[in-house]
Amino acid sequence: MDNELFLESEREYMVETQLLPRRIRDGLVLQVMRTVPRHLFVPPEYRHLAYTDGPLPIGFGQTISQPYIVALMSQLLELKGQERLLEVGTGSGYQAAVLGYLAGEVHTIERFPELARQAEQTLAELGLENVSVHIGDGTAGLLEFAPYQGIIVTAAAPHVPQALLDQLADGGRLVIPVGERGSQFLERWRRRGDDFDVEEVIPVAFVPLVGQFGWRD
Repeated sequence: MDNELFLESEREYMVETQLLPRRIRDGLVLQVMRTVPRHLFVPPEYRHLAYTDGPLPIGFGQTISQPYIVALMSQLLELKGQERLLEVGTGSGYQAAVLGYLAGEVHTIERFPELARQAEQTLAELGLENVSVHIGDGTAGLLEFAPYQGIIVTAAAPHVPQALLDQLADGGRLVIPVGERGSQFLERWRRRGDDFDVEEVIPVAFVPLVGQFGWRD
């Protein structure tokens, strides 16, 4: 079996054993998870673990999320294909790549310039021209391109930043882990005019969301 076929089989096995048993049912999400080469977003020393069931370190105290969590957060956005999205916490760029195949336009913001540059390079190599990488404090959102039909936050906040709620379009969804350092609940917020519905989805453990409206460094 050549390397490309092996990697395809690894992704298929990931979907069959990690995603389907955990109720990832969105057909588009499953298709994209079968397609995006997660190994390209993982440091070389961890690439043999790229399709295993867990997060992996990417430097600067950050991680690439577990495949299931990437799929779940994407599914919770309920995407149809034309949305403008904001991702807070680019990290490796893997979640942004998945969203790039699911939505019309993706803006992703990262506070570590080195991670942002590496993610931008990998995304460009995949030809994802609808994903734009920005450097800055994601806790303040990215007002320039608001409103967003979906916002996804890949680090844990002590509370939901008001700036992100303000930049959410009517009917839009915000997916964010909220809680203490080391222990949170993944929440989905949905805007209804000036009001918001919120639901707790599952307990999670993300790295802290650092910034003006998050945790202090």
